[in-house]
Amino acid sequence: MSVEVEPTEPDVRVPPPRPRHIGTAMPDDRFLNREISWLDFNTRVLALAQDRAAPLLERLKFLAIFASNLDEFFMVRVAGLKRRQSTGLSVRSADGMTPRETLAMISGKTRDLVEKHGRCWIDEVEPALAAAGARIQLWDELTDAQQAHLHGYFRDQVFPVLTPLAVDPAHPFPYISGLSLNLAVVVRAPGSVVEHFARIKVPNNVPRFMHLDGDVFVPLEQIIGAHLPQLFPGMEVREHHFFRVTRNADVEVEEDRDEDLLQALERELARRRFGPAVRLEVAKTMTPLVLELLMRELEVGDADVQRVPGMLDLSTLWALYALDRPDLKDEPFVPATHPRFVEGEAPTDMFAALRDGDVLVHHPYDSFATSTQRFIEQAAADPHVLAIKQTLYRTSGDSPVVDALIDAAEAGKQVVVLVEIKARFDEQANIAWARVLERAGCHVVYGLVGLKTHCKTALVVRREGGRLRRYAHLGTGNYNPKTARLYEDLGLLTADPEVGADLTDLFNALTGYSRQTTYRTLLVAPHGIRAGIVERIEREIEHATAGTPARIMFKLNSLVDEAVIDALYRASRAGVPVDLLIRGICTLRPGVPGLSESIRVRSIVGRFLEHSRVLWFDGDGSPEMWLGSADLMHRNLDRRVETLVQVKDASVRTQLQNFLNLAMSAEVVAWELDHDGCWMQRTGEGTTLADYQRLLMTRTTERATDG
Repeated sequence: MSVEVEPTEPDVRVPPPRPRHIGTAMPDDRFLNREISWLDFNTRVLALAQDRAAPLLERLKFLAIFASNLDEFFMVRVAGLKRRQSTGLSVRSADGMTPRETLAMISGKTRDLVEKHGRCWIDEVEPALAAAGARIQLWDELTDAQQAHLHGYFRDQVFPVLTPLAVDPAHPFPYISGLSLNLAVVVRAPGSVVEHFARIKVPNNVPRFMHLDGDVFVPLEQIIGAHLPQLFPGMEVREHHFFRVTRNADVEVEEDRDEDLLQALERELARRRFGPAVRLEVAKTMTPLVLELLMRELEVGDADVQRVPGMLDLSTLWALYALDRPDLKDEPFVPATHPRFVEGEAPTDMFAALRDGDVLVHHPYDSFATSTQRFIEQAAADPHVLAIKQTLYRTSGDSPVVDALIDAAEAGKQVVVLVEIKARFDEQANIAWARVLERAGCHVVYGLVGLKTHCKTALVVRREGGRLRRYAHLGTGNYNPKTARLYEDLGLLTADPEVGADLTDLFNALTGYSRQTTYRTLLVAPHGIRAGIVERIEREIEHATAGTPARIMFKLNSLVDEAVIDALYRASRAGVPVDLLIRGICTLRPGVPGLSESIRVRSIVGRFLEHSRVLWFDGDGSPEMWLGSADLMHRNLDRRVETLVQVKDASVRTQLQNFLNLAMSAEVVAWELDHDGCWMQRTGEGTTLADYQRLLMTRTTERATDG
């Protein structure tokens, strides 16, 4: 069997006749709301949990992912909208809505989603889990023997770390940390009618689920709730309820003012947990008086309250996913070594392989460990390598990539690492990595003032026969071996001298005072990507206008940038077929008569997180392809250092075109967006549609077997 993905014929699309009104003004309502579009993406994640044909623990996993996604949405996006509203910045977004109007829509939509999310757990997944032998049980459902065991567990492992906090004139309402699970307890003295409020935080350093024999799991908050009399001796416990608070978790550092960015960021991270509350989740059984007290003290309104059916914080269901029940999970998939890097008796010389031509690795189908990771490890161990330069945005806790960079520095190589310490929610980890690398002798840079460095690039300089040669990796995903098994990403490994020269110039801009903005084979944000993409869209318009072949295909995580969207609208008006494969946010309206009739928008959400970014322009039969780190959003194009690299190798271009055509074909399961902003899952109209990711897994396995 060929090592390439089998060619896939694209859907034959006849371009519509060129509309007469191509030069007319754009309608005001041409953009969808980005926040609602993101919630629609999380709805597609929830649909994976609702799929009764999926393995049970995979459904549970997607319930946890949905919950984590929604947490981050409130901590960042809702928090930002609230901040704009409170400061009077009521500028309308591209879709014409004010922050207040957007927040109202978010409140209504998330309440509906939270209800569906909870009901999926209560009515479907939890009962099915119990039927499969793993039961989540409340305290009253336990046997006497089980309760007796948990009495001892509570006394020895839980009680010592609990701190009941009273609320009265001598005890102000306690600070409730973000994302913590809490008990609101109402007590009174015997014979008294005066009730008192107390709060108990469920400790996050004790397992959320206590595992008993027979795969019985008891939530920690249930154990605490059953032992409240021991926490309030001499008092009568009247009622208790569970609640959870989400706070603004965005971090703002005044980089122009702060001389030491590392210290400034650490100060801001310490303040993060004190951000204002943006959401209050409560059990549906909570009484009005307790809810009113929480709302008043936390300063949240009705729109910020979510009444959750069943158990709060389903993001912790990951603990149950760890069960050793292969019968309830997807069949394990083992990534294969790319055919160009297949080992014989000795490890492949990656530098020799790249001198024979570029290599495209497609994770998680191609192994990260035997491609990208090995590239860095071989460079670190090779005595002919003089320097390694690399960007690190996110990596794993025990990173072999970082270990290789440390080994290289200790071996006397010049190692430059740009660690982006402002990577949201990974700030603390990246600060720690930066210090470890510095201690090992690496030159560590924290990025550019006012910009996040999000590009995924590595450059190796090697002495060969009296001259220097450069090898490079440019990818769409982080240098993280763990997420490389879960995220779909692309990486280009190349010895192209022009790419090497471009990366040399880019690293000089990142580490020094170079202000270079144009490159040979790269488009680089914040200066070049938007303009470069719009220029290429305009070329396709010229081809279509001249009656020559024209077509555009983009694969992205998000499409929000208005300038690019308007260029795509102009392309559609000129009759250019436009296919967009967008995993998450899309504010473009496809299929609008006279505006976007030739534009299709599709989304694939599945076992792996679709994460790669690819741009394809037909170019009158001479296609131009780009891949890289940038989504088409304001933050990526204006406030980040991003790279797109032009793909010139013919075999790599064929691979890219084949998998794009497969994703956009009528044969695979996908969601499609209509002009009203509604996402509908394709049914196949009586035919069985294939799972796109499963097709790629099968082809990878067959390729490895045949090889």
